[in-house]
Amino acid sequence: MSDGAVGSRDRDLFESTAIALFERILEQHGLPGDDPALDEDRTRAAFDLLVDVGLVQLDRDRDVWLPVDPSAVQSRVVAPMSQEASRLLEESTHWARGFAALSQAWRRSPQAETAGPFTYLRDDAIGPFLAGLVAEAEEEMLTAQPQVGRDASSLAAAALRDVAMLERGTRMRTLYQHSARRSTYTQKYVDAVTQRGAEVRTLDEFFRRMIVVDRRVAVIPANDDHRSAVVVRESSVIDFLVDIFERTWERARPFGDKEHGLLRDIASEQRAMTIRMLIEGHADATSAKRLGVSARTYAGYVADLKDEFGAETRFQLGYILGQRGVDGRE
Repeated sequence: MSDGAVGSRDRDLFESTAIALFERILEQHGLPGDDPALDEDRTRAAFDLLVDVGLVQLDRDRDVWLPVDPSAVQSRVVAPMSQEASRLLEESTHWARGFAALSQAWRRSPQAETAGPFTYLRDDAIGPFLAGLVAEAEEEMLTAQPQVGRDASSLAAAALRDVAMLERGTRMRTLYQHSARRSTYTQKYVDAVTQRGAEVRTLDEFFRRMIVVDRRVAVIPANDDHRSAVVVRESSVIDFLVDIFERTWERARPFGDKEHGLLRDIASEQRAMTIRMLIEGHADATSAKRLGVSARTYAGYVADLKDEFGAETRFQLGYILGQRGVDGRE
């Protein structure tokens, strides 16, 4: 880190060791230059990081390292990262515009007609294709995003990509499962896009992932492993997918609505779906996936139902539900 720049490895060291070391230096009003703790490799690396970023400075008269006010150091470390992020976003936007022009030329060419209405993508080819497709969106993007596979890094990348699209004036509507409301990462993503005009709703039903851009191109999974996708350009198929989306959208609940009655209704919908999964005999992994939750969370839902109906086993629970005519659809 001799050039003053810091990266993810430095941040890992900073969070795991350097912060605690800085707090210790604060508590003991300094750290002697010959402190035995500095002989330990990781502590030494954390100390060198504190020195490099300017969080400790040497009092040469006493040979003691003294802490520096972090607020005086933060802007020097963080500001270059923000500037670089802005530069990369601007650069990616320029590249996206160039590729959008090429894509438009391609769609007008004879080759586009002979390529066929379906294209298959696998693994690393999917992300760049989606980025280019969103970059050339002109009017509208519809997305259905089940919780499975939406981790922090993919949501952060999606936020940058989708915010740039929204700022160009493209409309966006997104569907999630109700479980997305409990994800901190999803909440941050939704905040970022809704502030720029996107609409986001949730519902209890399970659905497959789908992206439709300008009602001319759709991307759907080719199978369940999330490693392959089908690009659809056949207008009749796209019309069918859009119709499904619109019908589902009408039943969904606004993501930003925190009204108590709505949240109670959402909890009831998830409870009802858990009952349906039990009655239909699905395995826990399948049921959890369809609810968009972890296996542990789903097990908690089942345990709550056992308590509610006074059952000790799932068999007893199923018997009681049958006796009372509870089918998860009321």
